[in-house]
Amino acid sequence: MLYRDLDTPALLIDRERLEKNLVYMQSYADKNKVNLRPHTKTHKMPEIAKMQLKAGACGIAVAKVGEAECMAQHGIKDIFIANEIVGKIKLERIAKLAQKGVEISFGVDSVCHITAAEEVFSAFKVSVPVLIEIEIGENRSGIVEEKDFINLLEALKKCKFVQFGGIFSHDGNSYGADNIDKLHEIARYSQERTLAFVNLAKAHGMNCGIVSYGATPTFMNEVEILEGITELRPGTYALMDASQGNAVGTLDKCAATVLATVMSKPTSERTILDVGAKGLTMQRRTVGICTTPGLGTIYEYPEIHIDKVFDEHAIVNSQSFHNKVEIGDKVRIIPVHICPVCNLYEKAYLISGDKVVKEMEIACRGKIV
Repeated sequence: MLYRDLDTPALLIDRERLEKNLVYMQSYADKNKVNLRPHTKTHKMPEIAKMQLKAGACGIAVAKVGEAECMAQHGIKDIFIANEIVGKIKLERIAKLAQKGVEISFGVDSVCHITAAEEVFSAFKVSVPVLIEIEIGENRSGIVEEKDFINLLEALKKCKFVQFGGIFSHDGNSYGADNIDKLHEIARYSQERTLAFVNLAKAHGMNCGIVSYGATPTFMNEVEILEGITELRPGTYALMDASQGNAVGTLDKCAATVLATVMSKPTSERTILDVGAKGLTMQRRTVGICTTPGLGTIYEYPEIHIDKVFDEHAIVNSQSFHNKVEIGDKVRIIPVHICPVCNLYEKAYLISGDKVVKEMEIACRGKIV
């Protein structure tokens, strides 16, 4: 089948670009003598996760317990939930995964996370490692003060079933770097701050088995990886998107596109496509190296961008685009941010050239609990 014969909207994955992206990142990790643990919240597809493992990844990262359960059901056994876990129900689900032989771990940044986990895991008689999250500039979750880090270490020393696995960090602020030099500066600071907590843990008699660090823009721009980092945790690199393409200076690495149909041309400039916020999201990137015009870039005409979206409509205000397409024509859209887009589709179509070569279930779609 040709992909243009598909009904729209449809999520397409270019096989050759995907494979090149996987090889690139694995080679980058290998060159720096660190493990690669891809964050699969981007694509949510066990098939792509298995491709990443086959390429050499040590395991995968996920964002939610539901994603971990789904990936485990598809045979993946080394999973890190790169997020804090709160609530007895979620902790019991993690314990059950551990009982089934899954090498499961998750993030913490508060003493109550540890004490709650110890209570649950002791009841299930399972030992599960946790990684302490370090805040390194994104201003999100994670340890900020050294005293709070020490309190976590002291709490872990008292635990029998919650093990200290190491630390992790995420420099999501790299997306807003003004330029490549600033990106490298952010990456160095982020790693130095992460490693400072490694040394603090060692000084308190606790060695970090894993020091996990990640964000796609830094690695796609080949920042220097400092000694002491043991694993990289990028996500978007597998599929890329318009904002990541702009961060590296080319859209040629973008493997994911949304196929859409021209459904209306109501004026001499306005063209309407049959996919809107429910298929593309309303996300923009307006700051730093990831700055991207509009709400999506037309693959066939990269100078053309979507100006506005309603729930089921994308609006392109361009006379040149209007003159190039007819009602019924199909075009591909490179999303601004691919991670939430994948979560909107039940399946993706793997393509090679013009042909659909495989349907892939987005099995972790909607797994947000």
